[in-house]
Amino acid sequence: MNLRAEALANRIEQGAQALAAFAQSLSEDEWAIRVPKDGRAVGVIVHHVASVYPLEVELARKLASGRAIAGVTWDAVAQMNADHAHQHGAVNKEEALALLRRNSKTAADAVRAFTDDELDRAAPVSLNGDAPLTAQFFIEDHALRHSFHHLARIRAAVGRTGGA
Repeated sequence: MNLRAEALANRIEQGAQALAAFAQSLSEDEWAIRVPKDGRAVGVIVHHVASVYPLEVELARKLASGRAIAGVTWDAVAQMNADHAHQHGAVNKEEALALLRRNSKTAADAVRAFTDDELDRAAPVSLNGDAPLTAQFFIEDHALRHSFHHLARIRAAVGRTGGA
């Protein structure tokens, strides 16, 4: 077992579990609240976090193999998010939470398979000005951070900023 990869995977699961626990506690009205500065409903954001785990891990694998991530821009990310919100605007809580649990587990399991050499491998990332980023950094900045980032914004939107 790779201890670094295991620690990363555990933190991915921790973030997903915190998001799932908080989302589970929301009323239907809270589930539908629009998050300020984002515009998407809470439920759409929970589903969004769940649905991008596979892409985040795929891109980390690409870096781990020494290949650059090219052609990914913030405009493309914004369009992807808008398309997702349009397609999943009426997502129900059970569906979103099931996807969150399933995809976060799959992502964590995939991260557990990374070697230290793969985690340390760097290649240019277009989303970050072609900076040569390591696979570990990419995992931390995307699959790991994503649930914590959106959980904080969701908590603020529904007026519950402390604890899970």
